[in-house]
Amino acid sequence: MSRPEHHPDAPEQAYTDFTRSLSYGDYLQLDTLKSAHRPVTTAHDEHLFIAVHHVSEVWLELIIRELRAAMAQLEAGITDAPLKGLTRVVRAQEQLTNAWEVLKTMTPADYLQFRHAFGQASGFQSAAYRMVEFLLGNRFEALLRPHEHRPDLHGPLQEAMQAPSVYDLTLRLVAARGLSIPQAVLNRDLSQPPVLNEDVLAAWLQVYRDPAHYWDLYELAEKLLDVEDNFRRWRFNHMTTVERTIGFKRGSGGTSGAAYLRRALDTVLFPELWEIRTRL
Repeated sequence: MSRPEHHPDAPEQAYTDFTRSLSYGDYLQLDTLKSAHRPVTTAHDEHLFIAVHHVSEVWLELIIRELRAAMAQLEAGITDAPLKGLTRVVRAQEQLTNAWEVLKTMTPADYLQFRHAFGQASGFQSAAYRMVEFLLGNRFEALLRPHEHRPDLHGPLQEAMQAPSVYDLTLRLVAARGLSIPQAVLNRDLSQPPVLNEDVLAAWLQVYRDPAHYWDLYELAEKLLDVEDNFRRWRFNHMTTVERTIGFKRGSGGTSGAAYLRRALDTVLFPELWEIRTRL
């Protein structure tokens, strides 16, 4: 009898006994992960809907972690190391944006089979997404209300709303380098979103007109623009996905749906970094 050939997919000396060590599934706690995937209807596409939102929440948590790490470095006066974390944020944002492309394969008829089942639940209520917005500087007191029933979520969000954003920390670095940033900006009410300031714009103009001298600040500014660029793309894809699925019906969480998302596209996180393109 001839000896059976070795199967090419069977790696030699691979571990197969996990009675005393962590397996792949154990390490990632896949049983726990899969147990959270619990559709409430028999609709086929509800599985897709839950999977896309679960994956998006995981990416959002990673973005929060990387933003916080980069912000801690900025607060310590470091300008180069945060670029790595912010680059990782950009790559994670790309994954978030691409997730909408998968969800767009769901037709309006598919969605209507289960939309009624989750009541008033809405992505608008995502605490992780709200934290990302707050860290980037988009802040309004009313955005905290959906989380008042959960002190464990409301507390960290409220704290983030009163702390410097990634752009506030960047402007403090710009000031530390001897460029003129008004005290009114450095000591502004952090619970409010940023507004364009001509003196801040003048400081950035110095950086952009002499990038060789201010290379670290110049590179940091461009990386922040990458983050906001991807933030806008995510919002745009969100809006078009909603329009394709429910048109201009009211959103499940009570917002005006696509109309609300369309207005949100006007949000500007780092106003001077966009305006400088016009002024140079």
